[in-house]
Amino acid sequence: MTLSTKLSPELSPTGTDHRDGYVPFPAEAARAYRDAGYWTGRTIGHLLRDTATATPDRPAVLSETGTQTYAELDEAADRLAHGLLALGLTPGDRVVMQLPNVPEFATALFGVLRAGLIPVLTLPAHRRVEIEHLARLSDAVAYLIPDKLGDFDYRTLAEEVQSAVPTLRHVLVVGDPGDHTALADIANHEAHQSLPTPDPGDIALMLVSGGTTGLPKLIARTHDDYVYNATASAEVCALTADDVYLTTLPAAHNFPLACPGILGTVAVGGAITFTLDPSPEAAFAAIQRHGVTVTGVVPPLAQLWSAAVEWEDADLSSLRLLQVGGARLAEANAVEVEPALKCQLQQVFGMAEGLLNYTRLDDPADLICTTQGRPLSPADEIRVVDADGNDVAPGEGGELLTRGPYTLRGYYRAPEHNSRAFTPDGFYRSGDLVRQLPSGHLIVSGRIKDVINRGGENISCDELEEHLLAHPAVRHAAAVGLPDTALGEKVCVVLVGTDLPTLPEVKAFLTARGLATYKLPDTLRYADALPLTAVGKIDKKALRAS
Repeated sequence: MTLSTKLSPELSPTGTDHRDGYVPFPAEAARAYRDAGYWTGRTIGHLLRDTATATPDRPAVLSETGTQTYAELDEAADRLAHGLLALGLTPGDRVVMQLPNVPEFATALFGVLRAGLIPVLTLPAHRRVEIEHLARLSDAVAYLIPDKLGDFDYRTLAEEVQSAVPTLRHVLVVGDPGDHTALADIANHEAHQSLPTPDPGDIALMLVSGGTTGLPKLIARTHDDYVYNATASAEVCALTADDVYLTTLPAAHNFPLACPGILGTVAVGGAITFTLDPSPEAAFAAIQRHGVTVTGVVPPLAQLWSAAVEWEDADLSSLRLLQVGGARLAEANAVEVEPALKCQLQQVFGMAEGLLNYTRLDDPADLICTTQGRPLSPADEIRVVDADGNDVAPGEGGELLTRGPYTLRGYYRAPEHNSRAFTPDGFYRSGDLVRQLPSGHLIVSGRIKDVINRGGENISCDELEEHLLAHPAVRHAAAVGLPDTALGEKVCVVLVGTDLPTLPEVKAFLTARGLATYKLPDTLRYADALPLTAVGKIDKKALRAS
């Protein structure tokens, strides 16, 4: 029985159809992608199953406590899948996953997928505002968390979210469950029924958008398109079974998950390892301990790592490829990577919505250091348009529009936003300002949306301002990004009002409202009034210059 057959609305405990609000690929495009071989009919679960069958004894997950082979990871995923179904979860149900970079992430992800459930992949930094919104939007029935990370207790967060989202019946905890259910207690479940067989064209998982226009959107990725995303990326990076991938960035991000990341590594039979701490001290130690060959970082980390070789005493000789993405890497920083870390630099420019661009391993140094790569797939369609939607002349700058075999055709349950974010013929309006070279490589110059890119995390100015205006002392508020050598941009807020709060008080207020920590302001300014443009909008350019 296929997943799509099994998942009828009347069988779902939430009373909702997981495909309600999903925007599929047009039938003609889907047929073309299958005929061309981009979509192969494999599910994400098959990536693990196929590798475990071919090379059961190869190491799959490396950690300080030992090595998990592919056979062991495959069996653990099956046991967890059976345990989840025994809880009463039904294939097609959504499970919010908020796990940090721990070895259990791999078992949890594949276990949820094997059960025919749809993981909603959220970040450890998300808090009540985001998690409650995403759980409600997806009609999630379960929430998978760690017990604590640092001094933050996710069990308390889960109680808050569960009280606000009626569909959320189960809270599963890695570690001490408190009043909830320990994941370990259901992860050793014997088979009691056959596991569902997903339809490769159905929703596999949901990624979270950068939230550039308020609260984050859900990006539904199919097995077909996401398997292609991961395996084609692995091919571009020349990934093999001899590679060891270090998950440095949060594993739920598209970049470390499937570019080629965890899934691409599993597809070729390589090994995965995780670090909770991306600092040079911790990451370099992990590279040396596990013989890491590939990892991905954001530009501030690339800059820091390149400098840290001067004071960190670690053997990085195994590292062959450092991917840098999440934001534009300045040329001055790009040229430092290879001499410092003695590995190849690969610039990656992409989005959870789909399109990925990579500098190729055989590209000349000038393209690697000055561009953000060229499209992954021969079937990626690229347009660069002006403010009126007209294609610009070759080499001129404009907004990037794209569609292709792994780029969504609409956000999940967001029809109003989709009418603005997509052209009538299905091109995604990325909001990125680029120009394209004759070679196909893109140079990214910025974004047209009001967003701050802080260390690779997109922060919506609209969302932050809305929260600031909820403070009783604030009459007007504006958020802008200011240049920062370490983060790329830092968050500056400008407030107008009386008896205004201090920066620590603003942070405490926003934290109490459940805002993610990475969205908190770095600097605070006061003003008698906010500058306005000729049409009455806040003049962000003037604020940045002041």
